[in-house]
Amino acid sequence: MGITHIEGRVKGPLGEEVVRFLVDSGATYTVLPEEAWKKIGLSPLREHEFILADGTAVKRKVSECYISLPQGESHTPVVLGEAGDYPLLGVVTLEILGLVLNPFKRTLQPMRMLLLHHGVHGNDH
Repeated sequence: MGITHIEGRVKGPLGEEVVRFLVDSGATYTVLPEEAWKKIGLSPLREHEFILADGTAVKRKVSECYISLPQGESHTPVVLGEAGDYPLLGVVTLEILGLVLNPFKRTLQPMRMLLLHHGVHGNDH
C-alpha cells in the first residue's frame, strides 16, 4: 500500500500557512502541526480523547480553520497537534470537501453523493 501526501493551505485569524498532509482515511480529524496552528492564530474550542495506532489514548485540543486543497476548500474541524504529531488529512475534512481517497490509485477524487427527494413521481400528497 502506498502513501499519499497533499499540500494544502490553512487559514486562521492571523494568516495562512502551507502544510504538507499525509492523507489518512483512517484518521477522523485533520491534524495541524503545532507550529502551523500557532502561526495562524487558532485557539482551542474543545478537547477530545484519541486512540493512537498502538492503542495509546491521548488528549488533544480541537479547533476549526479554513482549508484549501487543489480539489476544493471549506471550514473544517482540526486537531491542534503537539510536538511529534504528524500532519494528517482526516476523513471528516475529506467528507466536508466531498472527496474520497481512491485506495488503488492513491488519489483524491469526488465522492458519489446520493440525494433522495420525496415526491419524485408526483405522489407527495
